Amino acid sequence: MSPKSEFTAPSPASPLSAELSRRAALAGLLAAAVAAPAGAAVPGWPSQAPLGPPQPFSFERLKGEARALAGRAYRPPPAPPAALVHAIDYDAFGKIVYRPAATLWGDDAGDKGVRFFPIGRPAGTPIAMHVVSGGQARAVLYSTTLFDMPADSPARALGDRSGFAGFKVLNADHRTDWIAYLGASYFRSADPSNQYGLSARGLAIDTATPKPEEFPIFTAFWLEHDPAGDLVVYALLDGPSVAGAYRIGHKRSPAGLVQEIEAELRFRRPVSRLGVAPLTSMYWYGQSDRKPSVDWRPQIHDSDGLSLWTGAGERIWRPLANPPVVKVNAFMDRAPKGFGLMQRDRNFEDYQDDGIFYDRRPSAWIEPIGDWGAGSVQLVEIPTNGEADDNIVAFWVPAAAVRAGQTLNPRYRLHWVKEEPVAPAVARVIATRSGEGGRPGQPIPPGRRKFVIDFAGPTLQGLTRDSGVRPVVDLSVGQPIGAAAYPVANTVGGADRWRLMFDFEAPPNTTVDLRALLTQGGQNLTETWIYQVITG
Repeated sequence: MSPKSEFTAPSPASPLSAELSRRAALAGLLAAAVAAPAGAAVPGWPSQAPLGPPQPFSFERLKGEARALAGRAYRPPPAPPAALVHAIDYDAFGKIVYRPAATLWGDDAGDKGVRFFPIGRPAGTPIAMHVVSGGQARAVLYSTTLFDMPADSPARALGDRSGFAGFKVLNADHRTDWIAYLGASYFRSADPSNQYGLSARGLAIDTATPKPEEFPIFTAFWLEHDPAGDLVVYALLDGPSVAGAYRIGHKRSPAGLVQEIEAELRFRRPVSRLGVAPLTSMYWYGQSDRKPSVDWRPQIHDSDGLSLWTGAGERIWRPLANPPVVKVNAFMDRAPKGFGLMQRDRNFEDYQDDGIFYDRRPSAWIEPIGDWGAGSVQLVEIPTNGEADDNIVAFWVPAAAVRAGQTLNPRYRLHWVKEEPVAPAVARVIATRSGEGGRPGQPIPPGRRKFVIDFAGPTLQGLTRDSGVRPVVDLSVGQPIGAAAYPVANTVGGADRWRLMFDFEAPPNTTVDLRALLTQGGQNLTETWIYQVITG
């Protein structure tokens, strides 16, 4: 993968930032209301909620349902009156509580108990829920008696026109949860540090293109435990361009959560930019680009970089940015080994947030299963003025255009972890800093900028200035000035920590791609650091 494949796309229409906001996406979603006969709790079934009659179920049956759905014209499903849903704002939504006694799989479920979300402004129309046991599925029937809410809650106006919007799976203490599915095809995990952060979703369609982004939704879920006792979620996806069936396995460990995801996707119409295994995150500012602001915290982000492991074996680190314009960067590859949006900085002192703990946010790593062929990992960065918007998106885009009538069968593992599940064999980037160029105490040359990149890892252990370590710096515009590399003194772990620094100059309003790494005797000692700058 060459970092020179990085490009800046023309800016789409201005509503893009709002479209990619998590809240805007959820508020605008569509979902399916599924009618079900009145029922009651069924003896022998893992729910105190009322259940519908049993129906045969399997993943093959679900794929058949998706194929049939794709063969018909898309029809937006009915939804409760928008004004009533809009009245259930975030405060009101948070005061609606699913009754613990109705927890799916009950109090003895350990970390597998499930509780459902009501509909509201965050997720506005009902989703069908089912529980599966022994090859039979029963619908979980919505009832207002399943929820406690204040007497003056605006949700009471919906009555039986309401429904479930999604679900969460509880930790063993039944006070916190480790995964939640809510809105469009979004889901996210709090593992491994019991702290939510970035999100994943089933599919991304036409993100950051001139036409409006499409948000297909999981219209129905089926939940079961496999023979090992692990949770399996099946989902039916539907949208104007695609229908599909998903099987999502969940396996937890102290290192985090691994979801094994298998899908069959059938396309009703062509898609300009198909994002497979999409991840969505937030980056406001970090150590490399903090400016004086109204916020006192040193850094605010859910993720600080895009990590890539190419099909050729190269490890690449791209720090995230909050750009002045919408940017789309593509990293061409074939048969990638993995990619992810990572939160590498785990030092509380670098955030100072003792309320929502950015230092504990999970990283998410995509591990393809099988040969994904030719394509690109694409990174979308959108300007933001705060931490409420999800302004970062990363996904895999197949090289071949998606045609109407085409079927795709992506498979991958999604790791919710602190670090990449397979550590790089070379030293990693641990810090990126930038500022005005030149020498300290000397006049600053006009238009000059400095970058300082720190690497750390076993490949640098014991090396000295006389060990033949060479800085390699490439720019798409101009030449690096004063590139140097040396071991960092007086730091914790300094024996394996090196610093690479260089200056560069470029005309105003110029996009510059930067690439840097350390080598010795022609062998890479570090990840390849890449970045993109739009000069002022």
